[in-house]
Amino acid sequence: MTTPLEGVEPDERRLVEAAQDDPACFGELYERHFGRVYAYVSRRVGSRDAAEDVTSEVFHRALAGIRAYEWKGVPFAAWLFRIAAHAIADRGRRAGRELADADPEPDPSEPPDYEEAERAAAVQRLVAQLPADQQRVIRMRFAEERSIREVAAALGRSEGAIKQLQFRALETLRGRVRDEDV
Repeated sequence: MTTPLEGVEPDERRLVEAAQDDPACFGELYERHFGRVYAYVSRRVGSRDAAEDVTSEVFHRALAGIRAYEWKGVPFAAWLFRIAAHAIADRGRRAGRELADADPEPDPSEPPDYEEAERAAAVQRLVAQLPADQQRVIRMRFAEERSIREVAAALGRSEGAIKQLQFRALETLRGRVRDEDV
């Protein structure tokens, strides 16, 4: 039987201790955890720019607080995810205050872009016509902004299989977009 601590990489504690002694050593922890933290944040905020800002803030806070971090045998990523959750909540509170201060009236000088909305709806209809496995790959890769590796892990397939599904789906979509003049 495995215990929860067996999933922790054996050298992670040494990396944390090295970063506590010398913050210049934090880079290895950053490299090791950036992808997962970014994926966690990007699924919870509205845009790529926001995800990049929050992820940057997470690692800034982690570096600033690394000396106070106490090793408790759980993955270092758990601490980073807790920091990320707080950073996302802080961002939400700031956005709420900004919305309360903003002018609630829409700007009538900029009419809605109906053509763009119609194109987006047409692409969604075309994606819905793809085989189910291709639909999942396209949605995970582009709507959820997941990496090939993350999609492969989530679907239990190899990265090569995911690349092939994505390629076929995009080729099909390109052809249909041309045919329907979307």
